[in-house]
Amino acid sequence: MADAPEKARDPEKEKRKIKSVSKMKEIMTNYYIEAKTARDSGKKVAWITSGGPVEPLIAMDVIPVYPENHGAMIGASKMGVDLCEKAEEMGYSRDLCSYARADIASAATNGGPIGGLPEPDFLVCCNNICGTVLKWYEVAARYYNVPLFILDTPFVHREFSDAARDYVIRQIYEYIDFLEVQCGKKADFDRMQEVGKLSVESMRLWQAVLDVAAHKPAPMSAFDAFFHLALIVTLRGKPVVVDYYQGLLDEMNERIRDGIAMVPNEKYRLLWDNLPIWYKTKWLSEKFASHDACLVADTYTSAWSGVLPLIDENNFLETMSVAYTKIYINISIDLMIDKLREMIRKYDADGLVMHSNRSCKPYSLGQYDLQKMVMKELKIPTLIIEADMVDERQFSESQIDTRIDAFMETLKS
Repeated sequence: MADAPEKARDPEKEKRKIKSVSKMKEIMTNYYIEAKTARDSGKKVAWITSGGPVEPLIAMDVIPVYPENHGAMIGASKMGVDLCEKAEEMGYSRDLCSYARADIASAATNGGPIGGLPEPDFLVCCNNICGTVLKWYEVAARYYNVPLFILDTPFVHREFSDAARDYVIRQIYEYIDFLEVQCGKKADFDRMQEVGKLSVESMRLWQAVLDVAAHKPAPMSAFDAFFHLALIVTLRGKPVVVDYYQGLLDEMNERIRDGIAMVPNEKYRLLWDNLPIWYKTKWLSEKFASHDACLVADTYTSAWSGVLPLIDENNFLETMSVAYTKIYINISIDLMIDKLREMIRKYDADGLVMHSNRSCKPYSLGQYDLQKMVMKELKIPTLIIEADMVDERQFSESQIDTRIDAFMETLKS
């Protein structure tokens, strides 16, 4: 029997594909292989929260592993419901963060897209993203019987006091002491400084990549940024990240020169708030594109570079303590509206789409107040989508489809 003819490729779609995607997949594959084989190479593995200070781990030759990143992979692979249900069978509430549920079940069953994460030698938890991680990492520490370091970052209401700054700085040095004990060697502070400079350069390049979407039409969308974010989260401080984002930035500038837009007939520019809905990124991207709308920026992916003005690369260890404390999710609504206002103007957004995320309550709390502020001050329409980042049971496609249509009609009128 003759082979079926290969489906003809749409040349326009092929042209819009970002070439750097294959390089990103290669880097992340090698990263997970290295983490999975760490014991064979005599390296330590540390689980760390996505908002935690990874640079000291890199400087101490520890392989950082991110359960939240893994949770995103689980969501994107559409394996979230099965693992969340397994966690619920283990006694964990359905109201618990779906990243936590998916990862806890994955650890117990070696489930997920990569067969579970490599076992940690120790854990590092920073509560600048939420309070759930404290209990989640305590569960993991008991399960694997390994040490846990907790970095406590005060919530920033408006000002960050000298006392609060000194409190976090003291903990940074305690963190390094902890790493020296776990690794059985003294910290090399010259190496820490080198890693810090590479981290800062990575952030600069990542922000430059995000900034290209200010161009009209945008050469990439927030949905693309969700994918390319992985390296700035996991490996900032390594040369490979600097090289990758320089290449991605060059590709984006080339797309601008060649007139390649991510949404071919871009008419409407939107800003996204909160984490992605990982299992529906393609559907949402195509849905908005069908209305000639491009999500050009988001509050989530800029969190890792938005703190750049707070960091002095020549005094990285101490200034990073301020930066890690003042990330977007650890600040008050008053400061959040400042950030939203800045981004809406910078990217010339016509509307705001907010993901009211059942799992991420710190990110979602206050969104209705922010919505009112944006509509009153900036006079742009807003849409709130109620869903969950990993658990598909919380997503109603027909309802959200209708709401997006209605929102876009408001924009067009």
